[in-house]
Amino acid sequence: MALGFFSRLKAGLTRSTTKLTTGIADAFTKRKLDDFALEELEELLIAADLGPAVAAKVIRSFRHARFGQDVTPPEIRAALADEIAKILAPVAQPLTIDPAKRPFVILMVGVNGTGKTTTIGKLAQSYTAAGLKPMLVAGDTFRAAAVEQLQIWGDRAGAPVVTGVQDSDPAGLAFDAMVRAEREQIDVLLIDTAGRLHNKAALMEELRKIIRVIKKRDDTAPHAVILTLDATTGQNALTQVKTFKDMVDLTGLIVTKLDGSARAGVVVALAEAFSLPVHAIGVGEQAADLRPFDATDFARALTGAETL
Repeated sequence: MALGFFSRLKAGLTRSTTKLTTGIADAFTKRKLDDFALEELEELLIAADLGPAVAAKVIRSFRHARFGQDVTPPEIRAALADEIAKILAPVAQPLTIDPAKRPFVILMVGVNGTGKTTTIGKLAQSYTAAGLKPMLVAGDTFRAAAVEQLQIWGDRAGAPVVTGVQDSDPAGLAFDAMVRAEREQIDVLLIDTAGRLHNKAALMEELRKIIRVIKKRDDTAPHAVILTLDATTGQNALTQVKTFKDMVDLTGLIVTKLDGSARAGVVVALAEAFSLPVHAIGVGEQAADLRPFDATDFARALTGAETL
């Protein structure tokens, strides 16, 4: 992660970091790490959306390594960053495009409002910049705004956008896009989908139908099924992962809107609960604000630790 992005990450996580570091400063000024201190720290971690499982794991580690010692807030932040980085390291996996699979099909899923369509556009721009040929599919045919938004991003990325008439069958559109992508030698096919959870059964069937139809054209596709999550929803992100895992075989996550959230700790809770790859995180509106996820940088930014 470039230094420039780390600075933006730190700035983006300010609300989350302040919530955590203020509590640590209040609790650990000239204090031994005893049972009461550990209990306070555990409550702080849960309040910072890291979740009970992560909090318990961190407290066990602190109890083993630091119990009874005098600790300062900077020492606690550095040790906490270390523990969080260990939890995040296994899931910090970039989304790799396999050139042998052409087009490499990415199915994007997620609740409406999580930044799914914007994320597709940002990915498309990054692929174009890397010398690949992306194509976008406006598979949320029920929301005209989603189609229009995707077309704007397609123009920015210099990528064709496959659209259908209002309320047309998303699966049929995906199939047509597969055929066109093969013909035009597209490298990456990014398929947007609807995210209307109020009718879960219908959405589940729609997603499964898209996958069935894609497989008729290429039985190895989709090659990635990525869930976008809005960090501002906090612990509700865990529920969304469970819901979509019931519908489709998720291969990874992208977490958006970290710059507007005081609940960035949920990324750690997601890593602990699901062990799904976190491919990228978003800390702003620009395409450059979506970057591959780095466990160490994120842990340092979240805890306000200068070094691990």
